[in-house]
Amino acid sequence: MLELTLEKRDLLGKKLAASRRGGKLPVVVYGSKHKSASYFLELKDFKKVWQKAGESTLVSLKDGAKSVDVLIHDVSLHPLSGEPIHADFYAVDTTKPVEVHVALDFVGVSPAVKNLGANLVKVMHEIEIRVLPKNLVHEIKVDISKLENFGDKIHVSDIVLPESAELITPATEAVALVKEVVEVVEEEAPVDLTKIEVEKKGKEPKEGEEAAADAKPEKAEKSDKK
Repeated sequence: MLELTLEKRDLLGKKLAASRRGGKLPVVVYGSKHKSASYFLELKDFKKVWQKAGESTLVSLKDGAKSVDVLIHDVSLHPLSGEPIHADFYAVDTTKPVEVHVALDFVGVSPAVKNLGANLVKVMHEIEIRVLPKNLVHEIKVDISKLENFGDKIHVSDIVLPESAELITPATEAVALVKEVVEVVEEEAPVDLTKIEVEKKGKEPKEGEEAAADAKPEKAEKSDKK
């Protein structure tokens, strides 16, 4: 089992900034038979475990001589850097099932894609199950080699679940499917000649030129009177 070592903390709020800069991650542990408590973890160690465990694999937190089995329940990320800035751990009762979302790992080669040029559509990327903590897994494999013809689908009910697991996601929902590639040819709309404005011949007068043109005859009249 993956392990992390806890360090007790009393700092809260804005006082945590310096600790974060020093590579510490503030965390809270709560849950079944565990009173909510605040701790620090080494950020670099947490990131390694989080990458392997996700939110569906048990992690052991060491607090001195004691240890508690937890799930990574929620991770807050910095809006700019994307680095973890806080994490919640849920302490589980190992004798009772937990409800978790488990990632799907698509494996194999679809004959419909390879031989027929079909498109593979992954409808889901995780499913929700209820399972005993000891049987938790990081991901569940989905074999797409069963997709042989256009229109073939893999449903949630086709997935092989871990021991003791029960589905929460509806069994009838599609997980993946293959469909034929259809080329869409856009037809050009016919040209409506009645809406085409006929270009006027000659040069259009610019703003101000019309006024100048109107003024010329007036000058001419004055010259005739002289």
